[in-house]
Amino acid sequence: MTTNLNEEELIKKAEQPGKDAMQLHPFYKGKIEIAPKCCVRDFDDFAIWYTPGVAKPCLDIRDNPETVFQHTNKANFVAVVSDGTRVLGLGDIGPEAGLPVMEGKAILFKYLGGVDAFPICVDTKDPDEIIDFVLKLQPTFGGVNLEDLSQPKCFRILSELRQKARIPIWHDDQQGTAAVTLAGLINALKIVGKKINKVKIVFNGAGASNIAISRLIMAAGADPKKIILIDSKGSLHAGRTDLKDKYKEKWHYCETTNGEGLVGDLNAALKGADVMISLSKSGPDVIKPEWISGMADNSIVFVCANPVPEIWPWKAKEAGARIVATGRSDFANQVNNSLGFPGIFRGTLDVMATTITDEMCIAASYELAKTAEDIGMHEDYLIPKMDEWQVFPREAVAVGQKAIEQGVARLKLSPKEAFNIAETMISRARRQYSALYDAGIIAAPPERT
Repeated sequence: MTTNLNEEELIKKAEQPGKDAMQLHPFYKGKIEIAPKCCVRDFDDFAIWYTPGVAKPCLDIRDNPETVFQHTNKANFVAVVSDGTRVLGLGDIGPEAGLPVMEGKAILFKYLGGVDAFPICVDTKDPDEIIDFVLKLQPTFGGVNLEDLSQPKCFRILSELRQKARIPIWHDDQQGTAAVTLAGLINALKIVGKKINKVKIVFNGAGASNIAISRLIMAAGADPKKIILIDSKGSLHAGRTDLKDKYKEKWHYCETTNGEGLVGDLNAALKGADVMISLSKSGPDVIKPEWISGMADNSIVFVCANPVPEIWPWKAKEAGARIVATGRSDFANQVNNSLGFPGIFRGTLDVMATTITDEMCIAASYELAKTAEDIGMHEDYLIPKMDEWQVFPREAVAVGQKAIEQGVARLKLSPKEAFNIAETMISRARRQYSALYDAGIIAAPPERT
């Protein structure tokens, strides 16, 4: 049993990143800036990069539109677009308040994937305006990462943009969360010796993340009849006709999952469940230990609410869970989008794919899982950590090869070529950061207060 003192220390550790953030965000006044990538040997070079020399590549692009990928950085530009209506575990806090998160996303894109991402927080909540805005960004960007959009509009925005856009459109709260969660589940099931098509899985929360996760997990082999989703009113089942008109995604699950027809709350759904995947309200007392005690032997518990998991992981272990994962980097088994989107976008951009399919996401999931297995998978190490950088080029290769296989890639690369490109881009980004920090251009942080 964990002593009170140890629990206090663990909670104190969990609170430290927030304290550090309040000190360091104002110190740096933001986390990203634009830096040149071309040479400036002297002032005469500006005649090459700007007028009059720049007219030649402009005319080449006019006459041969695909050369935009050779003359500009479009192939490595990603827009991170949000309206601030569902930020982390904070809800509708607005576009300005969401900007620190989007800047954070951009730095992860660059450091982990070598991708140049721009945070763009829009001053509208209207889905039609957001769709129109994103479509108008296409001349500049090689892809768009939708972020922190509330449901149900997030489903429609992603669906319409994937149909209409000529560049990859991705919603990280859907596809990103799903890919990384599936990777963690693949290895967790290996450890406990259970098959994905045989286990009972309960999803606590029926928002964008869990709906996308469940869809991807079913695409990977889970039995829909053994899946139960729980929203704020209880289980999704065929009697929930209140969802039919406004929440068509939820209604689809009412019709296709929950084969036992369970009507009840999370506690009832968890009885005998093999797996719980929770992305609901921030904790730590949202899920009770006794509910986890009612799960099957060798149970798997993913409690991934931000910024605090629905139950502290040590409490879930004490209640009988064999494997516990959270969304936080300061606990074992972090199931976090940061392991997905940098490598997935790297692979997508490198083959100039026109979309990101579910199959590309599943390919990323299996490569994530395989990387951890190669390193040494165990109960407290389901998927790689962010500092194990080799996972990102491996993931990029898997995604790019699947895009080529599906015929959605403009550029065909061998696995070796794809790995070399991804490795070079990621290594360059890290060396760039180190050079700026070592030179004092990025200031050293002050002592903790």
